[in-house]
Amino acid sequence: MADLKMLDASDRELSSPYMMWYRFSRNSSAVIGTLILLSVVIFAVFAPYLTPFPKHVGAVVDFRARHMAPDWIHWFGTDKAGRDIFSRTVFGLRISLLLVIGVLGISVPVGTVLGLIAGYFGGWSERLISGLTNVMLAMPPLVMALAVSNLLEPNLMNAMIAITLLWWTWHARLIYAVSKSIASEDYIEAARLAGAGPIHILFREILPNCIPVLSVKTTLDAAFVILFGATLSFLGFGVKPPIPDLGSMVADGRQFIPDYWWEVLCPGAALLYTTLGFNLLGDGLRDMFDVES
Repeated sequence: MADLKMLDASDRELSSPYMMWYRFSRNSSAVIGTLILLSVVIFAVFAPYLTPFPKHVGAVVDFRARHMAPDWIHWFGTDKAGRDIFSRTVFGLRISLLLVIGVLGISVPVGTVLGLIAGYFGGWSERLISGLTNVMLAMPPLVMALAVSNLLEPNLMNAMIAITLLWWTWHARLIYAVSKSIASEDYIEAARLAGAGPIHILFREILPNCIPVLSVKTTLDAAFVILFGATLSFLGFGVKPPIPDLGSMVADGRQFIPDYWWEVLCPGAALLYTTLGFNLLGDGLRDMFDVES
């Protein structure tokens, strides 16, 4: 009887993580998304060693090789300056991932903390944070980002600033809604009566219950950040040339369509490949955590 009780206790402890992993591993789209992102990260991190022409990411000009179609030497062809598009695309993936890390690394913690404060304390803090969030959300994101980028010099840091000024609002609103519903639970009141302080309740009681929805939201947002950054670069307000960026590469190649189609198709396909990986992984995390859509 004692052994059965110990087995049941062990099964209860392992059931939740096991079931989450089972749902994730059985989700083919989640596995494919993980493999896609793993390949993107490997190429981005080891770009100088995995690209045939790493020097082509800089101000290199070879007019004898300009507009060459894809072949065994130049897998994605060459651009108007004779630079290898495959090498520049791989380094462009590195820029996209840096943008995701920079934007979400700031906006997610800021939005999470503000959402926790507004949802738990309520009162004037809730009105202040909710009012600020509503004001920021009322501004068209692209217009706001273009305005900020127009005031600053086009580079990766300023592109991060322009996107981060807007992105924390969605995380703040999400965590506010979740924490406000959790704050009324009995175990929160029990922790308060047991002498737990606000910091303990916010980060040890409420925040762990926000992790599932926060993980799904962050993963899906990574794809939108990449697209948003590519849009800024496409419009000339993102990364400054000759640094390769997928959005600026598409913008440079569009003037040569349809004759030199690979100059747009290949960077665009890399952009689609990366965002697809984040979306598939986000769907897998949603199924693993059993988060409602």
